[in-house]
Amino acid sequence: MNNVSAKEWLTKSWHNLSTAILLYDVSHYTDIIAVELHYSIEKTLKSFLAYSNQKIPKTHDLIEIYALVDENITIENETILSIATKYHIEESYPTVSRSLPERYQIKEVLDFAMTLFDDVCTKLNIDKNDLINA
Repeated sequence: MNNVSAKEWLTKSWHNLSTAILLYDVSHYTDIIAVELHYSIEKTLKSFLAYSNQKIPKTHDLIEIYALVDENITIENETILSIATKYHIEESYPTVSRSLPERYQIKEVLDFAMTLFDDVCTKLNIDKNDLINA
């Protein structure tokens, strides 16, 4: 088992998650918070692969990633993964069709991301405080 690699992924996940929390608390733009949440969830799920020394796919599709790690963790509400997957942006330029996610939806995904992060740390026996202070 590769605890060091899993910690690296979870540390980066925490950076995204803590940024999302800060931005949410100051009522920042939900599209920016959404991107941070997506990356946090993605990195949290990929930490299982890192822990097991498995190849980490170059995909941002959270449903695909979850299918690779669902033996490690159960997500009761997979719909939230579909929502969060849509938060990933391929382009850095504005698109007319992209709207701001609703604040209530961001809160749901934020709560999910925080719970997921805590659950994964627990399952991998990694002290969350070590990551937060890194």
